[in-house]
Amino acid sequence: MHTLHTYLVEDHPLIHAKLAATLQELPGVSVVGWARSEAQARAWLAEAAQRPDLLIVDLFLSGGSGLGVLRLAQACTPPLRCVVFSNYITPEVRQRCLALGAERVFDKSADIEALLQLCRKATLGPAAADLNG
Repeated sequence: MHTLHTYLVEDHPLIHAKLAATLQELPGVSVVGWARSEAQARAWLAEAAQRPDLLIVDLFLSGGSGLGVLRLAQACTPPLRCVVFSNYITPEVRQRCLALGAERVFDKSADIEALLQLCRKATLGPAAADLNG
């Protein structure tokens, strides 16, 4: 089993706490950090000793935007794997996130189980971790 190191970009403390606790309950998933703003995510990623395997990004943050985090992740070499987890998913927003490099876009109100399933699958290793399926 591969350990999936996840980094959360979520500004709401209660949502962060619940999501982190739920992810930590999954075998093989480790939450390695959390940012409330685009600037905090940028600073952590610049200083992190280990790159996360997956960024889970909300769009509306206490400062900046999840779209900026997606741009940052794509500017890394190699690009970081990202998914969006937000309450504000419209067809236009989904398309914009995908264009900025998000591999999947999840609606917080309807897709938590799909996000967890993606994380479970990713713990099986790189060959099984195609986040698009």
